This record gives sequence, structure tokens and C-alpha cells, in this order.
Amino acid sequence: MNWQWPICIIGAYLVGSIPFGVIIGRIRGIDVRDHGSKNIGATNVSRVLGKKLGMLCFLLDVAKGAGPTIVAGFMIGKVAEAEPEPREMWLWMAVELKQSEMWLWMAVAISAVLGHMFSIFLRFRGGKGVATGFGSLAAMWPLMTFPAFVAVVVWYFSLRMTKYVAVASMLAAISLPLVYLLTSIPNDGRDIARILMHASPPCIVTGVLAILIVYQHRSNIARIQRGEEPKVAGRKRRGDILHDQTETTGSTGDHPNDQS
Repeated sequence: MNWQWPICIIGAYLVGSIPFGVIIGRIRGIDVRDHGSKNIGATNVSRVLGKKLGMLCFLLDVAKGAGPTIVAGFMIGKVAEAEPEPREMWLWMAVELKQSEMWLWMAVAISAVLGHMFSIFLRFRGGKGVATGFGSLAAMWPLMTFPAFVAVVVWYFSLRMTKYVAVASMLAAISLPLVYLLTSIPNDGRDIARILMHASPPCIVTGVLAILIVYQHRSNIARIQRGEEPKVAGRKRRGDILHDQTETTGSTGDHPNDQS
């Protein structure tokens, strides 16, 4: 491993640490950590400041995960170099991508997610890591792009069925290692053990990422059990939040880092 990789990994963590939700809120005179679910992610920004700013936060969180991952992909010369079909992914991994390269690429991707979850700019607190995780994995073309987009489909249908963003996010995260495993198995069943061993880094990392995302949603799980978690249709308007803030604080000064 040359000196470029440690710099890239640290850089990914720092980029991932940029709290776009907090920045957007501060620009509008609101600390999102004091309203709604008190989280810095796009869902709470949308709940507190409106859908447009929530979408902006989502795109920025995705970008801060994708950016460092794309840079790392170019470092190993794999981005946009191959276009295997999902069923041929096992062959591409076995021939084109070394296991050491997978570990380093995954290290950059997970560092951006950890930066969002444990931001150095927020005293090592942060968000759930869903949007940043999607950006990081989708940018690992073609290794993790297909599983990442399947996770989006899982998220969408889970949200439609449960109306809980938290539940949809957790199920999407859990689907990642499972879908990756399915795309890694050769169609003809040959050398399954060797292929799976070679392809193990993304499976291990996405499994750990799923555990982290579920852990970051522990407060949501508790609220769901108490019947207090808001569903998709139960969002406050921004005017109501501004009114509540005026009545309860009277100012827009600094607030403690109490994300859940």
C-alpha cells in the first residue's frame, strides 16, 4: 500500500464528516438537531425545513460518499473500465480485481460513511449514514453499484408498506450483503468457495455497515415500539417549526450536539 491510500482514506473520512444537514439548517436559522428526530440527515431536514432542502441535503450526503469512492476507483484503475452484467460479476471480480484492491476501495467507501456517522466537526456524533452509504457503494462501479440500487428498490417498497423511513433504511442496509452474495455466485456453480473467499471483503464490509446503520437507528426502533415514531405523512411544516423555535428558544444560537 503506497502513501496515497492512507491520505485517501483520511480524506474520505473528513469529506464524510461535513454535516450538510447542520449547515443547511444554520443558513436558514435553525439547528435541525433541536427539532424533529434531532438527526442531521435528509429525512429530518425535510421534516424540519421542507422537501426541497431535504432533497438538497440528500444529494449532498450522497455526493460526499460517492466523491472519495470514485477517486479511489480511479486510483486502482477500475472505474468505468469494465461493464459486466450482474450475472457475470463473479468472473469480473475473479479476473480483474485483486482482493487487496477490494479491501482498500471498501476502506475508502466505509471511511466516508463513518465520517457522516461520527463527524469530527460534531464531536464525533452524526447521522445514520444511509444516504452517504448509498453514494459510497453506488460509486463502486461495477462492484457494488447493482446491490446499491437493489437496496434503493428495497427501501422504496419497504417505505410504501411500513410508512417508516427508519424501517425502510434498515431493511435496505440489510439487503446489501445478501444481494452482493447472490451476484457473486457463479451461474454454473463452479469454484463457489474460491470465488466467495475472493469476494469476501465487500460482503464483510457491507455486513458491518448494515449492523452500524441498524445501531444508529436504535432510537427510532425505541420510538416505533412506543408508537412515537412519525410516519411519512406526519411531517410538520417549516412554518410550524419556526413558530415552535421562536416560542421555545427566542433565538438561533448554538445548541448541543444531541443527534439521535
